[in-house]
Amino acid sequence: MASSGQRAPPCLALLAVLATLAARVTASSTVRYRVLEELPVGSVIGRLSDDAAEALSRLPGSVSPRFRAVTRRGAAASSALAVRERDGEISVRARLDREALCSGGLMEANCTLEFDVLTLPTVHLQLFHVVVELIDVNDHAPRFARPMVPVEISESAAVGTRVPLDSATDPDAGENGLQTYSLAASKTFGIDVLTRPNGAKYAELVVLAPLDREERASYELELTATDGGEPSRTGTTMLRITIADSNDNSPAFEKSSYVVTLAEDAPLGMLIADLNATDPDEGTNGKIVYSFGAHVSPKVLETFRIDPDDGRLTLLRKVDFETADSYDIDVQAQDMGPNSMPAHCKVTVKVLDVNDNKPDVALSLMAPGEEDAAFVSEAAPLDTFVALVRVDDADSGLNGEVVCRLLGQGHFRLQKTHEKNYMILTNASLDREKRSEYSLTVIAEDRGTPSLSTVKHFTVQVQDENDNAPSFEKSRYEVFKAENNSPGAYLATLQASDPDLGANGQVSYSILESMVQGGSISTYVTVDPSTGALYALRTFDREELSQIYFLVQAKDSGTPPLSSNVSVILNVLDENDNRPVVLAPPLWNHSAEVPVSRRADAGELVTVIRATDRDAGANGDLSCHIIVGNEVGYFSMDSRSCEIYTNASMRDVPADRVDITVLVQDHGSEPLGTKVVLRLTLYENLADHHQTPYQTGSGGGGEGGPDVSTIIIISLGAVCGLLLIIMVAFALRCSRDKKDTHSYNCRVAESTYQQHPRKPSRQIHKGEITLVPTVNGTLPIRAHHHGGSPGNSPGQQRAHMSSRQSHHSHQSLNSLVTISSSHIPESFALELTHATPPVEQVSQLLSLLHQGQYQPRPSFRGNKYTRSYR
Repeated sequence: MASSGQRAPPCLALLAVLATLAARVTASSTVRYRVLEELPVGSVIGRLSDDAAEALSRLPGSVSPRFRAVTRRGAAASSALAVRERDGEISVRARLDREALCSGGLMEANCTLEFDVLTLPTVHLQLFHVVVELIDVNDHAPRFARPMVPVEISESAAVGTRVPLDSATDPDAGENGLQTYSLAASKTFGIDVLTRPNGAKYAELVVLAPLDREERASYELELTATDGGEPSRTGTTMLRITIADSNDNSPAFEKSSYVVTLAEDAPLGMLIADLNATDPDEGTNGKIVYSFGAHVSPKVLETFRIDPDDGRLTLLRKVDFETADSYDIDVQAQDMGPNSMPAHCKVTVKVLDVNDNKPDVALSLMAPGEEDAAFVSEAAPLDTFVALVRVDDADSGLNGEVVCRLLGQGHFRLQKTHEKNYMILTNASLDREKRSEYSLTVIAEDRGTPSLSTVKHFTVQVQDENDNAPSFEKSRYEVFKAENNSPGAYLATLQASDPDLGANGQVSYSILESMVQGGSISTYVTVDPSTGALYALRTFDREELSQIYFLVQAKDSGTPPLSSNVSVILNVLDENDNRPVVLAPPLWNHSAEVPVSRRADAGELVTVIRATDRDAGANGDLSCHIIVGNEVGYFSMDSRSCEIYTNASMRDVPADRVDITVLVQDHGSEPLGTKVVLRLTLYENLADHHQTPYQTGSGGGGEGGPDVSTIIIISLGAVCGLLLIIMVAFALRCSRDKKDTHSYNCRVAESTYQQHPRKPSRQIHKGEITLVPTVNGTLPIRAHHHGGSPGNSPGQQRAHMSSRQSHHSHQSLNSLVTISSSHIPESFALELTHATPPVEQVSQLLSLLHQGQYQPRPSFRGNKYTRSYR
């Protein structure tokens, strides 16, 4: 074989590419390119951002589309072309050899590389079907299968006898393919160029003059095949023609050509044609042998069989319409005599298409890997792209027309975008918390008879979004905790759930800042951020704080995070940790003096014990009982009202004083009580003695008692005098200290005293403090007495009071109440308010001191010595 012709220079080829390169966007978003084959690797074919600018202009201005190619696995386009994500630039990845990419079948005439390109993000999805048509270049020369072709012709062959010749092949298409044959100049032989039904060219040798073997026994002529390229390329072979001795009669076929049809699903061994040739000679000269012509293609030899004895043409191998739609078979018949001349017959087999190919379904899923699952966000809007479906059917006509359907839930739908492409889109809102996975089925069915179908299954995974805020189990939590707890004590656990996944469902807890009694809530309680367990940070005292209200927030870790709040009410439960406190009658050292009229009859009120308990409920519910001193039964007591009545006439009491012990007790599970000793002194004339505001009856409103204003003036004077005495005592002590050192500093003196303590000259004892009962909110003056003897009457002191001293005494009394209250321990709550009269406040303070429940705290400020009040 020989070939001629030169390749075009690279620069000219590139200019040709630029001249023929074209792109256009059709209404169906199909982008077409026409390029020459054999483009260098890396050459740019087109850029979708420019060539599909009209379609991309419909996207929002804030969206920068990214491009992604979607091709079937193993498709030629996936290996030959590349798409750049940034701008959709299509470039050559590997050699574009049209003959290799589109060899065989119907693709030889129209070679295209087809694939799809998606724009991302899929929320603004655009789908482009890209068709790259490869234009053939004349890069192949025609070629014969054999460099020398032997031809034998009988010398008796008549002028015009035709002998089929080997055909040349040229993989190029169109004008670049094989166009004609030519034979070296000869007066005896010529050729006739004919066209097969599929358009292929072939040549037959024609006898132009009578043959005489004795004159010339052989010929050698060059046969040339030429394509139509520019410049053209050629291929040659040598014809060696041998003139055989004459055989009088040659076989002859009934027809010179036959056309038969064969269905592509025909079974093996099927009879295609029964060829019959006749020879009038007898014996061996008339015995005919059938065979394929010497120039038939190897594909014919593999597919068909000719019976040498009877000429029956049968099917040896399955035919495929999609691979070859027709076959040209040259059959020859030759007798067994010497110098026989074969007869030739052409059989054209046309393959009929049958529906023997199922549709091919290719799914392109938006999956990160090679998984057979698509992923879509639960927040995706309607018509969000899920997957691309491409269907192909190798059959033709109705057998190749495919209808695609989607089976599954109504959350997805199928939309046709191109002749062979479908998109699967969302058809409803998705909620991963309700359903996280969908199984979909794609059915592709052709229109053949009977129809063939292909079924593809795949899964759609719904991806989580942070669309659920944490939710508490309750709308409000009420927590109960007993007081006197230890710091760090467990209170309760708040539980919030979040159905989202990963960080979107990780819940952390916190307490929202708020103020409780002027302090931050964070100093009272805390919450474990991971478990929601509540803990106390301090010891609670119900008497100070009985209920705490605050908010706990549960927040997930999504972006952006979602949160919810729940209100928590912490109720501090009461414990019996406070003893009853007797407020009236005023006590001194747990005892009180109560005057009783001798004239009182049975059933008259003697006095009332007024007490309080800071606890609540049964722990603060008080009752009173006489436990000692009433063995004879002179008195009776109402346990609920704590009122003491005479149980007999007081004239029958032999003694002038009766001491009874009263127990004031709460009703707690472990009850606490306070004992009070009442010294009941019997007087013949109760009018000569002051009465407490807790007495009633005949002695309670005696005539001739001092009026209220007089009692107030006397009380203020007594308090003022007491303050003056205390101030003088302090002044005298300070004057003695000054004699020891000219300068006095409290801190220095305090330090010096710790190194060289000096015993105070005198200590103050509780026994030196006088119990002063009040009458109707006033403070009468009672002289200090020992052994129970009565003191001077208030009338004797009122003569020494003046209006100026009364005003000064009232101010001093207020100061005394303020000083005393400042030394009360924090754990002891005293019911003193600014609305309470100062005299009554002092009375209560002295009563507490007398009961031993109040011990002032020592203070060294401005004092050089340690003072003991115990």
